[in-house]
Amino acid sequence: MNNFSPNMLKTYEACPRKYFYQYVEKINVPRTSLPFEKGKKIHALANYYLQGVNISRIETALTEEERKIWEILLQNPFYKKDCFKSEFTLSVKVGDYWVGGRLDAVVHDYDTYYILDYKTGAIPKNPESDYQTMVYLLSLDKYLNVYEKLSFVYIDLKNMRNHVIEFNSELKEKSTKKIIDACETIQRDTLYKCNTEGCKYCEFAKFCTIN
Repeated sequence: MNNFSPNMLKTYEACPRKYFYQYVEKINVPRTSLPFEKGKKIHALANYYLQGVNISRIETALTEEERKIWEILLQNPFYKKDCFKSEFTLSVKVGDYWVGGRLDAVVHDYDTYYILDYKTGAIPKNPESDYQTMVYLLSLDKYLNVYEKLSFVYIDLKNMRNHVIEFNSELKEKSTKKIIDACETIQRDTLYKCNTEGCKYCEFAKFCTIN
């Protein structure tokens, strides 16, 4: 395998054994979707809005909590910028590996571009070194080719704040190295050892042969 998503890279970093079950054996464990429904609805609504779809009827189906979150997003200065693309998939070859994912939205001020990622939950603890940040920035950098500035913006809807990461040559070099190292490590692995620190909350814990 030489195609990786940010989630695949993050899963392996957290626990190689979990990666094995999820992406090598492709085992699906039923999980409640309730914690994710709110985020899914906001993402879908945000995509329709940016595409110019009349969302008035969809808005009536929002709960009071969802409506408040939606209003927060509508007032966000980054979300008000001109939309370049919304909910689209990008990939880029880094070394010998293809990495990519689905971006919530890309907005711009002329030649200055911003990748937007809406979060109804927590943003990554270290956003600058998160695989999602790095993969998306490298992908859009290649896609745009020519631009003035490029940034990744985590829109924290829960705490009503933005975390902006500006793309530069230093971050590009760091991201490229980290992604290649991670992909090479996964490709070489044949044991997929368990990281027992997260077993208590792992959906594969009940049948994991390590435990």
